[in-house]
Amino acid sequence: MRVLVTGGAGFIGSHYARTLLAGGYPGYEDADVTVLDALTYAGNPANLAQVSASPRLTFVTGNICDPRLLAELLPGHDAVVNFAAETHVDRSIAGAAEFVTSNVTGVQVLLDACMRAGIPRIVHVSTDEVYGSIAAGSWSEDAPLSPNSPYAAAKAGGDLMALAYARTHGLDVSITRCCNNYGPYQYPEKVIPLFVTRLADGDPVPLYGDGLNVRGWIHVDDHCRGVQLVLEKGKPGAVYHINGDTELTNRELTAAILDACGATWDIVVPVTDRPGHDRRYCLDDSLLRSMGYAPRIAFPGGLKATIDWYAANRGWWEPLQRPGPPPPLRPAGATR
Repeated sequence: MRVLVTGGAGFIGSHYARTLLAGGYPGYEDADVTVLDALTYAGNPANLAQVSASPRLTFVTGNICDPRLLAELLPGHDAVVNFAAETHVDRSIAGAAEFVTSNVTGVQVLLDACMRAGIPRIVHVSTDEVYGSIAAGSWSEDAPLSPNSPYAAAKAGGDLMALAYARTHGLDVSITRCCNNYGPYQYPEKVIPLFVTRLADGDPVPLYGDGLNVRGWIHVDDHCRGVQLVLEKGKPGAVYHINGDTELTNRELTAAILDACGATWDIVVPVTDRPGHDRRYCLDDSLLRSMGYAPRIAFPGGLKATIDWYAANRGWWEPLQRPGPPPPLRPAGATR
């Protein structure tokens, strides 16, 4: 068994690759793993340090937008799991072009190369953000796509491309959509590692708007187990939701992090809300649960373990460029 993991030096992809190489997925204990990563700012070879000596790991620096590289690399692989993506909403608002290139064009180039190479099985990893916002209830897999941020729109475009290749070309590709991830090795532009690392240095942390935006949370290990289940049992052209066990407002999440880090609210800086900020996401993952999935890592324990990891691994995150908080809220009627 040979598995190509694209984006395998990023946060989620590296966790999946490490678990594969550690024998964490029954039936795949002897799988050879090829990691393909462009090593943009969020791709880090240090994320694979634990398994770098494994004879079953091949690391390739490259981009899923490169058809020549893919034509050379793909033959002989039994499966492809595509984690490669630009993922940060704020960055997509500042400039959307690279998101379209990676998340739409890159997916098309990868799928085309998989088709030409005769890859038997593909999983394309996506996000709940493609649905937009939901005031109450939860989305099923057949809910209409209504993305609001450039990031979400680009991911939706990649998803539609995957579905088109399944229907038009018969490509055996499934899509997973997941809620917010957390865990070790997450680049500190995302809220939990951003808060934890800034609090470790005594720096203020930002809270967008009124802090009442709601998100579901899942530990990265549970997410990757869901992806593996879809790889093994998913159907071509089907979408599968992967959800955690916790739904929190951003204020509730902030309070949990402050409490775990021994900090108080006076270090929180209210900041102007991001444009087009979705109010709430919520996934119905009953389809995947009917296939045997359930999250194993409860949020309180998972959050504590994650905070402990960042505390013990300052050498990993300290060299990384961490964004400061955006400008604070302006009083009503104020001008720039």
